[in-house]
Amino acid sequence: MTGHRDARSELPSVDRVLQASQDLVSRWGHQAASDAIRKHLRRIREDITAGKTPDWSIPAVHAAVNAALSASDTNGLRPVINLSGVVIHTNLGRACLPAGAAEAASQAAMLPNNLEFDLETGQRGNRDNHIESLICELTGSEAATVVNNNAAAVVLALSTLAKGREVPVSRGELVEIGGSFRVPEVMESSGCTLVEVGATNRTHLKDYRSAVSAQTALLMKVHTSNYRLEGFTQSVDEKTLAELAHEHKLPCMVDLGSGCLIDFADLGLPGEPKASDYIANGIDLITFSGDKLLGGPQCGIIAGKKSLLDRICKNPLKRALRVDSMILAALSEVLKLYRHPETLTQTLPTLRQLTRPASDIEEQAVRLCSELANHLPQAYRSATAPCYSQIGSGALPVETIPSFAIAIESAEDRDSDLRRLATELRKLPRPVIGRIHDGRLLLDLRCLDCESLFLEQLPLLENALAC
Repeated sequence: MTGHRDARSELPSVDRVLQASQDLVSRWGHQAASDAIRKHLRRIREDITAGKTPDWSIPAVHAAVNAALSASDTNGLRPVINLSGVVIHTNLGRACLPAGAAEAASQAAMLPNNLEFDLETGQRGNRDNHIESLICELTGSEAATVVNNNAAAVVLALSTLAKGREVPVSRGELVEIGGSFRVPEVMESSGCTLVEVGATNRTHLKDYRSAVSAQTALLMKVHTSNYRLEGFTQSVDEKTLAELAHEHKLPCMVDLGSGCLIDFADLGLPGEPKASDYIANGIDLITFSGDKLLGGPQCGIIAGKKSLLDRICKNPLKRALRVDSMILAALSEVLKLYRHPETLTQTLPTLRQLTRPASDIEEQAVRLCSELANHLPQAYRSATAPCYSQIGSGALPVETIPSFAIAIESAEDRDSDLRRLATELRKLPRPVIGRIHDGRLLLDLRCLDCESLFLEQLPLLENALAC
């Protein structure tokens, strides 16, 4: 114990390390550097007490503190290379913005703008004015507004139109969305009462009709974008449901989830109802996301009858859920691209990735596979392999798109080898995200649009795996 005390007494003071570490002070600030030094010295004392012999020289302490501060600085949002096989990946930021939209958001962030200022009159303006006409043009609606996501759009609409009243919804549409949020819970938070109608697999018009009462605020349909029932099923289409609602002088609302503004079938993709189809079929109010199939920034869009939007926009909750100038600027630029649907697969990253021919991806896989193999130890085998990409983010859940991947196997058939490789790929300066499936690490190349950067990092991967 005495030896431990003597060793601890020889440790340099925080001030001594600070005096020799002015580079850390300049980079991180005096407080952060001193706190990190103090923390590291405390850890050294604990190691000595435990019978260990750590290096407590000032150069060693400096190096350890510099490494710790550098590591802490990497926390936060970082760009990654998405080779997961999921195009619109919720955990990886969903849709990537086109350059024009990103530039518009950047300008809105860096410079004063007319977010709520009418340049013509010189008076206070309405931030929805920057986006409403575009949404109406593309959906056929009378009015529109934007909030921070689609769940917020649903809550705001129901809070305004149905608080304290009843809203019938088919049991087959009471889905759970990302992050374990469930439609019934979202509805409950808005203050309305959910009335479940029909059965999980079959709901008829008579079920809605029997649920309508003096307490009914509106009829609601939820697009089950993150799952699909097949087999012995029955549902009521939106046009028929709208007719029933209007028969009882009630509005009819549809939560579209992902939302879609163009005919996906024309692009060779699985079909998805368009937002404008719902408006054309008599739906009074629709809500949908801006950052999924639409390919824009995260937001929720509410569109429909002006009389309903006027009420929604007067709800005090609207202020809490509104979006800033960066979101409005980016969304506006993305929506403008939809005026030219014939070029969307070139101008909108999401649609470009979704429609990328499998033959192009195969050529890239062949080109990169041998390069990657040259940087992998003998413990790994790699080959090109056909695979299927998912659209992602609850959009078209059972539909997949043919793609190609670099498939990596462990020569010893060890899952730990694959996990280690996946970990080292995530540690690269631009982390690479793949997926382990059926005993292989798959790098689906559908979304790889930075091939040169991927190749530049391979020597770093080789060095890491050699350790």
